[in-house]
Amino acid sequence: MNVTIVGIGLIGGSFAKDFKELYPDSKVTGVDKNESNANEALELGIIDQIKDYDSLATSDIVFVSIPVNALMLELPRILDAVGDGTLVMDAGSTKKLICKTVDGHPKRRNFLACHPIAGTEFSGPSAAINGLYAGKTNIICEVEKTAFKLQEKALEIFQKMKMRIRYMNPDAHDKHIAYVSHLSHISSFMLGKTVIEKEKNERDIFDMAGSGFESTVRLAKSSPDMWTPIFEQNRENVIETLEEYIQNLETFKKLLVDNDFENVYQEMNNTNRIKQILKGIPLTK
Repeated sequence: MNVTIVGIGLIGGSFAKDFKELYPDSKVTGVDKNESNANEALELGIIDQIKDYDSLATSDIVFVSIPVNALMLELPRILDAVGDGTLVMDAGSTKKLICKTVDGHPKRRNFLACHPIAGTEFSGPSAAINGLYAGKTNIICEVEKTAFKLQEKALEIFQKMKMRIRYMNPDAHDKHIAYVSHLSHISSFMLGKTVIEKEKNERDIFDMAGSGFESTVRLAKSSPDMWTPIFEQNRENVIETLEEYIQNLETFKKLLVDNDFENVYQEMNNTNRIKQILKGIPLTK
């Protein structure tokens, strides 16, 4: 199969590495506006060649992993350039505006709107790893708008990559992902900001930081180039989640001000249920 990766960073590069392992006879082409990224991916053997959109007409699969603001501009152009039997998939963290952008495109049936919930805090071709998608959930939106044969082709790939599939409409996707992904990134960025500002006066603060701090601010290493457009596209849902989060912080602060440590304990104890949720264990009433 001829596969083209548009955007050869962590997400696109990891997809390419897994694809080459699963389909050793495949030829992987890279397209990236960042010339150094493309050259690095070629040197690392992630891709076999560098081309532009002219190569899309002969591609069996096009995997698009670029920031969501660029995706809205480039996806229609990509669909313009692909062949009639080409499967185009994206990896955008927002879905409503992206799906709306291509809704009336003549080749809409070539496109499968995807969001593989996988990644690390690192970026660029050197961050790409094998097995990034194994065991991860891939959310597919508006599957009924994709040609059935192309759905089958995509699902075969996802199955071989050992991904879990969830189907969801774009509105629901963006609302839910604001809670479980977008809010956690904001929280991480702002915790990092708070500590950096404090460190100006207390130089030894980072010497005292343990694994808890490190794991909590891990996401603050993520690329602002990627995350600013995500927050912009999902602005309304992110604001709603932030309002709820801020209210919970204010409530917790008031308990401390009031010396109400019985309810401090209860707040934390009740939240411990998250351990069961993350393990997929049903909560008992």
